Amino acid sequence: MTIVMHEHPGWTFNDGIWLRAFSSGTEFVATVVGNSWQACGSASLQPQVIELTSIPPSVPVSLRGSLTTIGAVVRWRTPDLWDALATAIIRQVIRADQARILHHRFRTAHGRPVDSHHGVVHLMPDAATVANLPADAFTSLGMSFKRRPLQAAAAAVLEQGGKWCDLPPAQLVEELQTVPRVGPWTAGATVADFTHDWTLYPHGDLAVRKWAATAAPDIAWPEKENAFAARWRHLAGDQLGPLTLFTLAWGAHHGGSS
Repeated sequence: MTIVMHEHPGWTFNDGIWLRAFSSGTEFVATVVGNSWQACGSASLQPQVIELTSIPPSVPVSLRGSLTTIGAVVRWRTPDLWDALATAIIRQVIRADQARILHHRFRTAHGRPVDSHHGVVHLMPDAATVANLPADAFTSLGMSFKRRPLQAAAAAVLEQGGKWCDLPPAQLVEELQTVPRVGPWTAGATVADFTHDWTLYPHGDLAVRKWAATAAPDIAWPEKENAFAARWRHLAGDQLGPLTLFTLAWGAHHGGSS
């Protein structure tokens, strides 16, 4: 089984089709129907096909059994650092379904429209636009609590974005945390989305904990975020990135959002 992921809140579901607009020098719309996908643009804008080449023996048998039902995970990375950072900020401390709603509102209200055969899809509004939005633009969308972190991040990207894009992923995680209200979770989620280096994803994240427990209910997983993350890193070994992504993909598929 191959799972095509569209857990990112930039995806929109329209008449049985998942749509997402991307921008990286050129603009295009990717479409997903079930586990089939179509993409346009350059090779750098194609989805990445990721395989879990081996599962360390330290991984519980029940989790191993769940994840081996997945042959490959197909996922588009977010090619624009600002888009990845803004998305992670919108996702902060709210449920995934609420993040998707706010993301869609924000894009539709202030983002650039991109035409497709299946309708118009909006990009994340660029950093310059967000930096200059008045307070009531956020209030009217029910996003007043996101205004300060989004505008601080927009100002930082406008100033530092060119330099940041050239940094190694681990260093980028550190640099992003110099932005007000961007902590380890937001920085790690941003860089994983931007680079597809899933070793940097916050492994104590609620979604990882939830789906690990669902996929392997016989295991007494640590309930605390830091304790879970430490155990997850230990059992994953050199497959930390793929194991994390496959667990999220398994959860998205079984949770109805893949």
